[in-house]
Amino acid sequence: MKITHYLLGLFSCLAVTSQAQNESGVDSTGLPGDNFSLQGALAMFQKASSPEDFEKLLNSQDNNVNNLDLNEDGETDYIRVIDNSDKDVHAFVLQAVVSEKESQDIAVIELEKTGDTTAVLQIIGDEDIYGEQVIAEPDGGGDDDGALIYDLNNTVAHGPNANYFTRETRVVINVWFWPSVRFVYGPLYRPWVSPWRWRHYPAYWRPWRPLAWHVWHPRCIAYHRPFVVVRTHRVVRAHAIYRPVRVTSVSVRTRHATAVNGYRVTRTKTTVTGPRGRQATKNTTTVRGRNGQVKAKKTTVRRR
Repeated sequence: MKITHYLLGLFSCLAVTSQAQNESGVDSTGLPGDNFSLQGALAMFQKASSPEDFEKLLNSQDNNVNNLDLNEDGETDYIRVIDNSDKDVHAFVLQAVVSEKESQDIAVIELEKTGDTTAVLQIIGDEDIYGEQVIAEPDGGGDDDGALIYDLNNTVAHGPNANYFTRETRVVINVWFWPSVRFVYGPLYRPWVSPWRWRHYPAYWRPWRPLAWHVWHPRCIAYHRPFVVVRTHRVVRAHAIYRPVRVTSVSVRTRHATAVNGYRVTRTKTTVTGPRGRQATKNTTTVRGRNGQVKAKKTTVRRR
C-alpha cells in the first residue's frame, strides 16, 4: 500500500512537470541561458524610464526575468547595466556579478538611431550563456506608437527556441517612442555605468533562491509573444562597439562547459580526391542540443 501511494505521488509530480513543459512548448536545454529571459529583458527596457530604472526592473523578482545563479551559491546573481556608446549608437551590457574578481556578460541590448524620430534595437544573448549568440527583437505585439519599418525576407522564431524558423515578412519596430530610448537620446544624458559590484548592491535588492525550470519558465513565457527570436543581426554599428569590451568569466565558462559545448554548432570540412584527380570539398554542419544529441545535420559538397 505504501509503495502504491509513493508511485501515485511520483506520477503526479511527473505529470505536473510535463504539463508545465507542454504549456511552454519547450523543454530545458540545460544551458545557463534557460534562467534568463531575453524577451523579458526587452520588455523591461520598453517599460523603463531610464537605464538605471531598467537595471532595477531586471533585478526585481516579481518581473520573472532573472533566475540566474552562475556561481551556484544558492542565490540569484545581481545583473548590472553598462552603457557603451558612440554618438547615436549604444550597447547596453547586461552583466552578472559572480565573484569579487569576475563578472559575466549575459546579453547586450544594441540600439541605433536611424533617423530624426526612428531607432531600432536587438538583444543578443552571450554565447557562453546560451551556447550560441541568440538574437531577439520586438515583434509589434505590444502597444508601440512609432511607425513600422518593413524588412523583407528575414526568418523568425516565436518563443525561446532559436532552432525553429518559419519564412515570413518581418516588420522591424521603431522603438523611438520607448521612454528609455527617448531618455538616452536626450541632450542631458550621460552613459549609465552601474556603480554596483560584488557585495555592494542597492538597498532595494534582496537575492532570492532560484526557482526550478518547470516552475520559473511558465512565468516568463508571456514575454515571448511581443518579442521574438530572429536570425538576422541588423544592428551592426552597436555590435562593433560591444565586441572589444565583452567580459567573460573563467569560472562560469568552466562550470558550464559541458552543457555549452554539447549544444554548440560544430562544422567540419573534408577534401576528397577522386580517381581522376578531381577534388570535392564536403562541409558538414551539426547542431547539437540538450545532452549532446544531434538536432540537425546538413552536408554540402562542392566539386572543383
